[in-house]
Amino acid sequence: MGVTQLKSRLSEYLRLVRNGETVLITDRDEVVAELRPTRRKCNPADSLEGLLDSLAERGEVTRASQPKRRWTWKVKGLGLPAGSANALLGEIRSDR
Repeated sequence: MGVTQLKSRLSEYLRLVRNGETVLITDRDEVVAELRPTRRKCNPADSLEGLLDSLAERGEVTRASQPKRRWTWKVKGLGLPAGSANALLGEIRSDR
């Protein structure tokens, strides 16, 4: 939608955004902006499942298609010896 159309039909587009739509604004056939619903802050008391569902609805995360059952996350690291990161950072900083 062009800028002129946005000006003349702003109320209609705001209604679409309020209902969850994202509206792209163009100027000379180039997208220059987007109108989208604001990100609502979650109540800390909300459940993790509720938070993940709302993020998935907004397209910010993709939920797993299968339940995780007894699966747990195991951190393996990068396989570098202890202290490698500090040594590399020290080397980079000494070049400055």
